[in-house]
Amino acid sequence: MTAATHSTLFPQVPETPDAVLDGLDPEQREVALALHGPVCVLAGAGTGKTRAITHRIAYGVRAGILQPATILAVTFTNRAAGEMRGRLRQLGATGVQARTFHSAALRQLQYFWPKAVGGELPRLLERKVQLVAEAAARCDLRLDRNELRDVTSEIEWAKVTQTVPADYPAAVAKTQRDAPRDPAVLSQIYSTYEQLKRDRSVIDFEDVLLLTVGILQDRHDIADHVRGQYQHFVVDEYQDVSPLQQRLLDLWVGDRDNLCVVGDASQTIYSFTGATPDHLLNFRTRHPGATVVKLVRDYRSTPQVVHLANGLLSQARGKAADHRLELVSQRDKGPEPVYTEYPDEPHEAESTARRIRDLIAAGVPAGEIAVLYRVNSQSEVYEQALADAGVAYQLRGAERFFERAEVREAGTALRGAARAGRNDSLLDGAEGLPSQVRAVLSTKGWTTRPPAGSGAVRDRWESLAALVRLAEDFEAAKPGATLTDLVRELDERAAAQHAPTVQGVTLASLHSAKGLEWDAVFLVGLTEGMMPIAYAKTDEQVEEERRLLYVGVTRARLHLSLSWSLSRSPGGRASRRPTRFLNGLRPGSAALGARGGAGGGGGIDRGSGRSAATERTAAVERKPRQTVRCRVCGRTLTDAGEMKLMRCEECPSDMDEALYGRLLDWRAAQASRLRQPDYCVFTEKTLMAIAEAAPSTEGELVVIAGVGNRKLTRFGADVLAICAGETVGEGSADGGGES
Repeated sequence: MTAATHSTLFPQVPETPDAVLDGLDPEQREVALALHGPVCVLAGAGTGKTRAITHRIAYGVRAGILQPATILAVTFTNRAAGEMRGRLRQLGATGVQARTFHSAALRQLQYFWPKAVGGELPRLLERKVQLVAEAAARCDLRLDRNELRDVTSEIEWAKVTQTVPADYPAAVAKTQRDAPRDPAVLSQIYSTYEQLKRDRSVIDFEDVLLLTVGILQDRHDIADHVRGQYQHFVVDEYQDVSPLQQRLLDLWVGDRDNLCVVGDASQTIYSFTGATPDHLLNFRTRHPGATVVKLVRDYRSTPQVVHLANGLLSQARGKAADHRLELVSQRDKGPEPVYTEYPDEPHEAESTARRIRDLIAAGVPAGEIAVLYRVNSQSEVYEQALADAGVAYQLRGAERFFERAEVREAGTALRGAARAGRNDSLLDGAEGLPSQVRAVLSTKGWTTRPPAGSGAVRDRWESLAALVRLAEDFEAAKPGATLTDLVRELDERAAAQHAPTVQGVTLASLHSAKGLEWDAVFLVGLTEGMMPIAYAKTDEQVEEERRLLYVGVTRARLHLSLSWSLSRSPGGRASRRPTRFLNGLRPGSAALGARGGAGGGGGIDRGSGRSAATERTAAVERKPRQTVRCRVCGRTLTDAGEMKLMRCEECPSDMDEALYGRLLDWRAAQASRLRQPDYCVFTEKTLMAIAEAAPSTEGELVVIAGVGNRKLTRFGADVLAICAGETVGEGSADGGGES
């Protein structure tokens, strides 16, 4: 290991307190030196907020101003708390408590319970779903798995907003919240659940906070003990605190003012869980003498990405928008964001996969690329497109589409119906493949109208609706297709998407992307009804959707692509519209209302701000897909697999079966050598196209769909040799696969 490598893996602890401040920008340094009194750090995306607050703590400890054991730093995830502890160790500040709210409260509750209440602390429920199910049953309700998840989440929301069962219906009405069940019924389930917990002497995670609050409120001696131990508090992601967490924090701090909070109201995207930016926005009102520092130097993203992010927020409305931060990029110039309009979803997904493949070929690691969408059900078409393109991928925050419970159940039901054929009573009167699929899936929870609001029930419906849409597209591509044909297609898609998980392109929802960053980000499906989501009805809900898109934009370091499609399937009516949030920001769009124009600094200039080259690129990418016709019968092709073969599946093939067999054997050997799935070398459709064309030159090979310049370079010599009937050595292909 070289000295340079060692210093990177094991950074040297700063020798002096002043050395802790080295490398901080002026605003970060101001945070680090603000060790007393209330401090509010307004930190935009990519501005180094964790760096600023960890250096603040470390400087105070190393300078002897703060005692490590008296500091409590709280955040929202174990990952963030662990990162904070690691950074503090690297800075030489050991002994500082960095925990989540729940972890800190649980330690205190375990310690003080015998003194405050007596006996042992009640057992902590790891999962409350089973008890919620029992509570619902006692209210004569039988809830399925997804309904249980939604009802459980609703109970959690009520508890963190300090809403008791009797007040729940009024709270729902006041907040215009979409409840998964009638509020009066939910109130009854909630009340029964609480009674069951009392009967069985168990508590849940929300009770950990509630009981700690209760003890600190009722027992002044215990509150004084806690305040004697912890005298300095730091709260990260302060825009996400719930009313209950804020109440606990108030009790920890007491009448003192050694509190430092860090947050960004423009990144509040979890209000459905009870989070609210009000405490951050009202901090200066509650603490008139607070030191306020704004971190706006963005070290993550290029000026072009920051320009768009600022433009998005310039159109925002509401209290959070009034406190928005104007970011200033500290990076060199990069490429302009690319705005692309596609005729349909498959075209959008396939083109996205091709562009990702090009980025990987240009040297961008697959692990530094992400495709972000609004809801998890959008992942299937991108999973398929990436698999077809030979690009490895991994999902974050969700199961792969064909691994989801509702999709597996639906597949089982469709297989059963396909085997039964006309003997299945479900199919009576159902003419055509889509009608048959709708009939079968109606038994699994699919309805013609989506359920209200968000949550697990909506997620399940979206997954089933994706299967319905797939059936419609399949029949359009293959008129007369049967249920058996569709089941076979689903099995093939599942096989392609179920390759072993490897380091690859990240597929994730916008919510699960919070706190992460990549070199290249593709924001897809940006249409009205998806962004903002259809069930965002109030002004506050729509503004949260805008902030969600802002979070997505600010995940990109260098390359940013924003795309949408005008119709769902090839040949469909172009009835969709791109999201309103890009009005006045994307080429050729008008600003939305008087507030649409951006100010100076990093804002968007409506009349310029995009190079002519970028305008031409966007215009070219918005051209309709070139018509591809079958080389046998001349029919227009819409199915991606048929387009690769340049013929209909039903049309006779002139494929050299022996050549195809040799290509399959060669692919298996290459995949084994590269330790990658077979499809990362070539998909079967591409091998079939090669076996049909039997190319003899590089020019004839490269034009076959699925080959391209990169694979021509890596595998072309082997493939041409096999086509010429020559023997190819096992390790002859150059380089790795597409991941």
